[in-house]
Amino acid sequence: MQKPPLEVQLSFDELGTPLREVTFVVLDLETTGGSAKKDSITEIGAVKVRGGERIGELSTLVDPGVGIPPGIVALTGITTAMVRAAPPVPAVLPALLEFLRGSVLVAHNAPFDTGFLRAACERHGHAWPRPPVLCTARLARAVLPREEAPSVRLGALAALFGTATTPDHRAPADAAATVEVLHHLLERIGNLGVQSLEELLALAKDSAPHRPTTGQRRKRTLARGVPSAPGVYLFRGPRDEVLYVGTSGDLARRVRSYFTAGERRRRVRDMVALAERVDTVVCAHSLEASVRELRLIAAHRPRYNRRSRNPQRGWWVAATVEPFPRLSVVTTPREGALGPFPSRRAAGTAAETLLDAVPLRSCTPRIPLRPTGTPCALHDMGRCAAPCAGLQTAAEYTPAVDALADLVDGRDDTPLRRLADAVDALAERERFEDAAVRRDRLAALILALARTQRLAALAQVDELVGARPDGRGGWEVAVLRHGRLAAAGVAPRGVAPMPVIDALRLGAQTILTGPGPLRGAPHEEVRLLHRWLATGGTRLVHSAPEWAEPARGAPSWTAWAERARPLEVPGD
Repeated sequence: MQKPPLEVQLSFDELGTPLREVTFVVLDLETTGGSAKKDSITEIGAVKVRGGERIGELSTLVDPGVGIPPGIVALTGITTAMVRAAPPVPAVLPALLEFLRGSVLVAHNAPFDTGFLRAACERHGHAWPRPPVLCTARLARAVLPREEAPSVRLGALAALFGTATTPDHRAPADAAATVEVLHHLLERIGNLGVQSLEELLALAKDSAPHRPTTGQRRKRTLARGVPSAPGVYLFRGPRDEVLYVGTSGDLARRVRSYFTAGERRRRVRDMVALAERVDTVVCAHSLEASVRELRLIAAHRPRYNRRSRNPQRGWWVAATVEPFPRLSVVTTPREGALGPFPSRRAAGTAAETLLDAVPLRSCTPRIPLRPTGTPCALHDMGRCAAPCAGLQTAAEYTPAVDALADLVDGRDDTPLRRLADAVDALAERERFEDAAVRRDRLAALILALARTQRLAALAQVDELVGARPDGRGGWEVAVLRHGRLAAAGVAPRGVAPMPVIDALRLGAQTILTGPGPLRGAPHEEVRLLHRWLATGGTRLVHSAPEWAEPARGAPSWTAWAERARPLEVPGD
């Protein structure tokens, strides 16, 4: 009989940030009361520890600028006379923030202490650094059974663990006692499978402990042989079906994290319970991994992936093909279409705004070349030239169709300027609510147009090569063709990049284009590639034809759209 595979105990270095490498700053504050908005700090005690050793301390009384209430004096022993010569909060705060830099902030009942620190930063013009925060009270409740620790008050835990320092409502002593409590709790969490900072913080978020199930521990063997490289991983089920697709810069570390106590998502734990195998695809860099993830999700539509399962799904606004075209909402893009939109409703709203911008007809019946209809109320209102009744020829209607094409393709932004002027006119006439509605609709249309024009411009390029610094002296290279990733590679430090680029171009995938502004490319992939090209110091190595966006397109209006804010209505 074949013996079952041995379970693998993961080392610290394989899981997130090893706890032995984490710097903790254990903090305690004394204050004039319990409200961070109304009360002030009177004493600070902080101890910096790493690997179980103290490496720094900060302790000082603080002048709150007000008298200390008698009840607080009775509790802490800190009097107004004691703090009169102490430095005020503005003088102490910079040193404390520097002491916290690069560390995990630890406190007992952490929301109290962090609330006062955030309020002090806001009050005195400092940016709150948003350090990772660990609450020892919550950690104790997650680690210790109630039979052993009915209370997780600092004094009760100090007594339970027999700490050398007894907390006494003074910041230095309470911080020192919290350090000892923290170390005792860290000794306990090894039995829960917690071996990294990420797992520790996840454990403390829940008041009830989660231990890896027997199934999770057994499934750790699935992570054997997974390389420490960027790429895509696929969890497969008992019928070899793909359950989940993900991407990571370090496949080994990410896959192993699924089999630890740090993974708390019920949906993911259910997926792991079904998994029988983990396949991996090693990629040249994170961009290739992200693109392959999108493609694999689209191909397999895994039941446990929530996003990107339908990359071609979306709604578009396009002109119909007939003598007197009108706007329609479609799911298959064609030339001159605007989109994609996440919902039919969003596409319909954009179509309504377009009708305010260009004089297309809003009625839906198909109009023959020799119309015999009757003018409707819109004709009487001057909003339609009544082509349905033969009062407007196809030739006379063509300028409206051309105006739509010029707007969508980015050749003419006059309609946007006209709509913006209309918003200003409504505001000047103090019709603020109408102005706000029109402003919001115009802003949404601008952003949709800008997105379409940017992505369409990239999809029109036959071949484009970009190179981004990899942070180690080398280059990450990507060859794009018609909005799709055709090849990816790396030129490491010391390797001439151009021969690598030439080889990638020669071996790049041939792309067959399709209809629509994006030439058949999935909009999520085009958007991902555009973001990579436009950020992170990526350099354009080659482009044929030249990659260019329209000068009079909607991207020049995005600042207007992003600045749009609700107009204040007098008297509200």
